[in-house]
Amino acid sequence: MHTSIIRHAYPTDGAEEEHQALHQAASEMIDGLERDPRNLEFAFMITLTEAESRCASDPLAEFAPTWRAWVAAMQVGSALFAAADSAGERVEARIAGKARSIPATGPNRAAHAGNWIKAFWLAVVCREQDRMTQLCRVPISLLRASGAEFDEYVYAWIDTLQSYWLRRDGVGGKLVAASAGALPQNTEIVSADLLLMVLSQPIKLFHHYLRQDTAEFSKALEESLRLHKEYWTADEDRALSSEGLVALGPLAMACLAHDDGMPLEVTSDYLPDVLVKAEWVGEFDT
Repeated sequence: MHTSIIRHAYPTDGAEEEHQALHQAASEMIDGLERDPRNLEFAFMITLTEAESRCASDPLAEFAPTWRAWVAAMQVGSALFAAADSAGERVEARIAGKARSIPATGPNRAAHAGNWIKAFWLAVVCREQDRMTQLCRVPISLLRASGAEFDEYVYAWIDTLQSYWLRRDGVGGKLVAASAGALPQNTEIVSADLLLMVLSQPIKLFHHYLRQDTAEFSKALEESLRLHKEYWTADEDRALSSEGLVALGPLAMACLAHDDGMPLEVTSDYLPDVLVKAEWVGEFDT
């Protein structure tokens, strides 16, 4: 049975002006990366914000500027970790329509586990398999070297995703460890509601995806979107955050399921349909 989860109301007055301002800020930040790679994290944040905010007035992500924004965010996120993990002096990266030569940074405060997960989700959504592979080869020790604090389950979760994509052994055991760790009694860094309603949901979805269990995947996807909506409407600040417009982790899981031929019985503007179905993939040189 098909289920549709309606996205919460979000103001779109002045949206185009906001998009242009974000795009301009992102462009300036990206153009400066070849001189100063320390701005990679800010560029990543701004490009992702633009991508998500464009979905306010383009909920299906059917317009070219929206897709270009998602691609730019994916490119910057991947470049952040390429620069951090490079053994050379510079890394070559195509970002926002141009080839860029960015100085290598080595491990740094921006190359942390949270940004890695976002960068990986974006590579999945954009169907950038080479970038997925590159990200999965980033050592977890490099992520730890950022100095950013994350609960231990996050590293087990990243290890699960890397092992799955690179076809390493032990995926099941690592997923069990990530699932067991992603419980409030085992975490200290994030709030229980953020953990249970947002951060742990892709772990549950991945379990059903690995089993190719369409019925349970759809049930979990519906639950994850309902919890996402509840979390992002809990107060006015959250409701006005563009981050809540797209359920990024569940979106990536829906993309994996779609590409494996699993019927998706849940639709929602939290999962922009054109992104799920990869309708823009191949239209631009990434």
